[in-house]
Amino acid sequence: MNIHEYQAKQLLAQYGVATPPGEVCATADEALLVAEKLFSGGEKCVVVKSQIHAGGRGKGTFKSGFKGGVKLCHSAAEAAEKAAAMLGQVLVTKQTGAEGRLVSKVLVAAAPAIKKELYLAVLLDRSTSRPVVMASAEGGVDIEEVAEKTPEKIIRESIDPGLGMMPYQARKIAAALGLKGDLVTQATRLLLGVYKTWWESDASLLEINPLCIVEQAGGKEALVAVDAKMSVDENALHRRKNIQEMRDLAEEAPLEIEASKHSLNYIKLDGNIACLVNGAGLAMATMDIIQHCGGLPANFLDVGGGASKEQVTAAFKIILSDPNVKGILVNIFGGIMQCDIIANGILAAVQETKLTLPLVVRLEGTNVALGKQIIRDSGLAVIGADSLAEAAEKVVVAVKNS
Repeated sequence: MNIHEYQAKQLLAQYGVATPPGEVCATADEALLVAEKLFSGGEKCVVVKSQIHAGGRGKGTFKSGFKGGVKLCHSAAEAAEKAAAMLGQVLVTKQTGAEGRLVSKVLVAAAPAIKKELYLAVLLDRSTSRPVVMASAEGGVDIEEVAEKTPEKIIRESIDPGLGMMPYQARKIAAALGLKGDLVTQATRLLLGVYKTWWESDASLLEINPLCIVEQAGGKEALVAVDAKMSVDENALHRRKNIQEMRDLAEEAPLEIEASKHSLNYIKLDGNIACLVNGAGLAMATMDIIQHCGGLPANFLDVGGGASKEQVTAAFKIILSDPNVKGILVNIFGGIMQCDIIANGILAAVQETKLTLPLVVRLEGTNVALGKQIIRDSGLAVIGADSLAEAAEKVVVAVKNS
């Protein structure tokens, strides 16, 4: 689950990580009041930032024609004007796709004088099953670009999950970033706070880009998390109620929200062949072989190892809610789930939804012979297949001929 920048900064602040002062606003009048408060507190400049679950906001363009989802402002009136131009408008960035995202909130925050931009992230290294802290002196740009062109500029520090991040590791990263004097002490404290935020939030990713060296009053330098992006493991939300309450349904696809109500793992894609599979790995393989056979998968849909008839019916309804779907491939391996039970569930779903699209079903595993017999005896227009390759070929052909 993704959360907004302002929410990630709230969590960071709880663990002692310095962030620019600011507040989230839903109207231009609120933005005016927050900006006035910041300027009266001595700030020379504020920033108005669109709050959507996508990167590239500063370079994005609103469908209204207004350019830029991040704007620096030198007066409260200007901040209110920029907020009014963003709120209620659809922002298109390189990460949103052509449809863009509706901006319903903006963050109005202090814009400190930045002397240097750094990059910092904590994520899970799946190759070692350990957390890894990544940092780079090349902040403010896409880390993928840095990794491709100058990989030597990325610092990686593996963390023992049993011990957590140790102070010496934080000092090691600070030194590698070229920090000196008091900035090393600040960086050590900040790095430990960022790691603790990641760990105690059950996050899968916490990225600060840029992490900035800023100039404060009197010329003193300080490290501040100017931006923050955070994704949380949905499987851990049951023990993170405070984070669960941060979920913004307006930022999620309606079909994915409906799927979550039935404990289904669903992600909409751009193709026209829907997949209904039990098991994430099998679902990935099913999508791959559809593409290999010349088709395009319309979704990732994992009904889990023990789906009920009601869940299968709900899955069919979600699939059929996508107008791009022209055919369906059901690929079930009956381990925990028995093929005869899933066959009955499929037939019930076909009848309830009055399905007219081509449907190819491949069953394998426990009670597979009985499951296939149930489908054959149903009299419904269901296309059977004995292997995944055969099923993919049949559904691609059926869609092309439909």
